Formats: sequence, C-alpha cells, structure tokens
Amino acid sequence: MLDTVVYLGPTLSREVAEKVLTAEYLPPICRGDLARVREEVQFVGIVDGEFYQRLAVSPKELLPLLKRGVKVFGASSMGALRAAETYHLGTIGIGKIFAMFRDGILDGDDEVALVYEPETYRKLSEPLVNLRCALDMAAAAKIIDEEERDRLVLQMKSYYFPERSHKALQRLCPALTSYFRDSVLPDVKRDDALELLVAMKNARVTQREVTAQIQFYGPLK
Repeated sequence: MLDTVVYLGPTLSREVAEKVLTAEYLPPICRGDLARVREEVQFVGIVDGEFYQRLAVSPKELLPLLKRGVKVFGASSMGALRAAETYHLGTIGIGKIFAMFRDGILDGDDEVALVYEPETYRKLSEPLVNLRCALDMAAAAKIIDEEERDRLVLQMKSYYFPERSHKALQRLCPALTSYFRDSVLPDVKRDDALELLVAMKNARVTQREVTAQIQFYGPLK
C-alpha cells in the first residue's frame, strides 16, 4: 500500500502529477476525508478541495494527522488556505499562493476558487490569483499601467467567481487581447502544485534514508 496520499482535482492533471510523484491520488478534499486516511499513510498533500459544492475541510481536521506524525503539505488552492491557517502547528505550506495567504496579501477563498467539469476536471473559469499574475505580467510588459492593472483586479474581484476568465479581462481591456494571445499565461496554481509534489518526493526520500540508517545503526541514544 502507498504511504502517500494527494488530494488533486482541476489544478493539475493526474497524468502530469504521477510523473513527478508516485502516490494515491484522490478527488478534491472535503469535510471528513482526513478522518479516513489510512494508518500507514505518512505523507498527505492537499492541493484541491471543495468550496461550495460540499462542506470544506476545516483546519482542525488536520490536527489528528499532525499529532500522529504525518507530514501534511498544502499548496495552490484549498491546500494553501489550510496551510496558511495551520503552518504554525506543523503543516508544511508550499508555494507563492500559500505565502500570499500567510502574509495577508490574499484574504479570500474566492482567490483560488473556480468551476470545473466534475468528470474531467476541465476548468470552466479562471481563478482570480492567476488573473492577478497575468495582469502583473501585462503591467511589467507596459501593455497596461499599474493603475489600470489595479482597476482590472478590482473589477474581476467584483465578479462572481464562475464569471472570471481571461476573455472577461479582454472585454474590459481590449489592449490585452493580442498580448494574451501571443503570451504564455501564468498558472501559479499549477506551478505551486508541482512544487508541492517535488517537496513531498524529497521529504519521502529523506524519511526513508533516515529510517534505513536507524535500522542499520540502531536508534540514537
């Protein structure tokens, strides 16, 4: 049985994830899922989670795993939110989005929320945090100025999250159309999810090396 579990949905395809980390990949996390984590699991990664469709996982649900020594990693989406709330208790927060929530730069669940097809996890909207990064990129390239960037961020934030997209931004600011078409748009949620998988892989290797040394030399006294 695998000792590693990752809750993953629309942020990153399972096919890509499995090339980085061998794990048991489960659907986006919701209330009660962590109570069913098997005893032999030593590493838990939280990327995606349910926000509005079902009850969200609460911060206190992470505590029993942390108390029994499970290494819990959070990044990108629901994982970043819960890591920012519990990193001082031992959750390992990974990536830019976690840092922005931890430092108070972002303060709303809707920053990472999106709608997607339940069967395929195909995204049907774009999370606000990705749109922020796209606008930062456009401002750095002098396509828009900082005042316009801030105005567009506020406009996107006023939209209900299923209505947020790059096309919606282009309707508000036609100057972005050709720039977005010719550019690789940032996906900070995806990048953070990949960083989480690499961090979990490294932690698992380290843990197994330590275990092997203890078995060979015996416990330190």
